[in-house]
Amino acid sequence: MDQYAVFGFPIGHSKSPLIHQQFAEKTEQLLNYQAVEVRPEAFDEAIADFFQTNGKGLNCTVPLKELAFEIVDQLTERAQFSGAVNTIKKMNDGSLLGDNTDGVGLLSDLCDNLGLSLEGKRLLVLGAGGAARGILGPLLEANPSILWLANRTVSKAQVMKELFAPIGYIHSSSYEDLAGQQFDVIINATSASLTGELPPLAKGLLAEKGVCYDLAYSQEPTAFVRWGEEQGAALSTDGLGMLVEQAAHAFKLWRGVMPDTSLIRAGLRG
Repeated sequence: MDQYAVFGFPIGHSKSPLIHQQFAEKTEQLLNYQAVEVRPEAFDEAIADFFQTNGKGLNCTVPLKELAFEIVDQLTERAQFSGAVNTIKKMNDGSLLGDNTDGVGLLSDLCDNLGLSLEGKRLLVLGAGGAARGILGPLLEANPSILWLANRTVSKAQVMKELFAPIGYIHSSSYEDLAGQQFDVIINATSASLTGELPPLAKGLLAEKGVCYDLAYSQEPTAFVRWGEEQGAALSTDGLGMLVEQAAHAFKLWRGVMPDTSLIRAGLRG
């Protein structure tokens, strides 16, 4: 049987095995998908063993995405810009193709599932780490009127600005410099909300009928989702939909078929 897995550390909380086994059942694909705890120092050996024993495809999550970027033989364009790989496919010639489905997964959730149009909208992304880097390209390609990237360390946001200049313009700043601005969509790409914390956000940042979206997800509303609700957001939600959608795009890369995500998303919410 074709073997697939997600590598990460820690990995016990992962919903990926449940998601991909449901994808396989719905699309009548015969495969096995497991979550495997892999420490960064053991990554090279683990990936070699996996693909030598009928491994066909792999997901990588924190903190292995940057290591996966370095180890694959070739990269998709979106993975190249992301600087991180969350999906690996073993090609027919035995080489490893690295992709990043995070950005397209976010756009699928925002636009297809939630019915938003980002064209002409003012977008704010919080945080300039790996999570932000994975989504900035697709967000720019959605043609917003402005894409603003705020980070505690402004130099990190400026690095992103320069990196993505071939795709579009990013306005980079500190959180403090956001005062007086308003945005239609605010996306939290920091990990702060999972520990009950938030970046130092000024009041009034969210425009009327604005949307807040947290890339992180949890059973209870994250700190950022609660912040959005307090700011009067028309919609304030977490990244569970993005998790399912990025998995669906990985599944399509591996198996050549795009699974229907609607029932799975509803089941995970339940």
